[in-house]
Amino acid sequence: MITIYHNPRCKKSRAGLQYLQEKEIPHMVMEYLKTPLSKEIIARLLLKLNKKPNEIIRTQEEIYRKELKGKSFTDEEWIKIIIENPKLLQRPLVESKYRAVVADPPEKIDELDL
Repeated sequence: MITIYHNPRCKKSRAGLQYLQEKEIPHMVMEYLKTPLSKEIIARLLLKLNKKPNEIIRTQEEIYRKELKGKSFTDEEWIKIIIENPKLLQRPLVESKYRAVVADPPEKIDELDL
């Protein structure tokens, strides 16, 4: 089962969800702003993405520009920052059994083991 970590207010996230629907790919929607992500979920996503926490941060967000830009944090600190500020997470994240992608553009979903 595919999971899309979705923010309905985000154009890119809506495009990813629409792509899954149009391709009729069975999926589950996780609205991570309503249901916060745990440290374990973030760690699992990072492993499947093969990325470090700072590589999945939206640097255009105001909180990043005002409070985080230019500062150095450990991976654990970045994970805590993401948990406390889920808007910082790149989107949409789409997760399959063994892999995950930042689905921007939505066609990146095709890279998953469907």
